[in-house]
Amino acid sequence: MARPTLKAQQSERTRAALIAAGRSLFSERGYGDVSAEEVAAAARVTTGAVYHQFASKRGLFVAVFEAVEAEVTAQVAATFAEHTDPWSGFQSACLCFLDASARPDVRQVLLIDGRAVLGWDEWHGIMARYGLGMTRAVVGALIEAGMLPSVPVDALTALLFGALNEAAIVVATSDDPGAARDDMATALARVLDSLRPR
Repeated sequence: MARPTLKAQQSERTRAALIAAGRSLFSERGYGDVSAEEVAAAARVTTGAVYHQFASKRGLFVAVFEAVEAEVTAQVAATFAEHTDPWSGFQSACLCFLDASARPDVRQVLLIDGRAVLGWDEWHGIMARYGLGMTRAVVGALIEAGMLPSVPVDALTALLFGALNEAAIVVATSDDPGAARDDMATALARVLDSLRPR
C-alpha cells in the first residue's frame, strides 16, 4: 500500500487540528457563538483551510459531532466488554452513556447543538449509525440468553435506544446535570429490572 504523500499528511494534520479546535470552542461556547475564523485561529491555520477541508462551518461541526459520537460509542462498547456477565455489562454500558451525557463536549455538541444545527433526521441518523447497531447486538444477545423478554429484537432495540437518547438529552439540558444523571440512573435501573423475565 502506498504511503500518503507529504501533502496528504499535511492535509490530515490540518483537518485534525481544526476538529480539535472546533470541539474545544463549540463545547465551551456553543456553535452559534463561534466563528469559522476563531476555529482557524485556534488551530493555527487560515480561515480558508476550514472551507477547503469542510466547505462550511456546519461541515466542520458535523465532523466534530461525528468525532465525539465515535468516542462515546467506543467508550460504551469498552465498558460493556469489561464484563463477563452480559446483563451487568448492559447496565454498566447504559450508565456509561448517561455519564458521558453530562460531559461538556457531549452535552453541547451532541445533545444540544447537534439537534439544532443538524435537524432531527440527520442528528438521529448519525446517532443511530454509531450506536443503534451496537445496541441491537447487545439486546439480541440478552434476548437469546433469556435475560430480556422474547419479543422482536428491532422493536425492543428501538424502544431502549430512544429511551436512552431521551434520558441523555434530559441530563444534558438540566440545570444540574449531575443530579439529573442520578435520577435517570435510578429510573433506568428500575425499568431495566422490570424487563427481566421472572
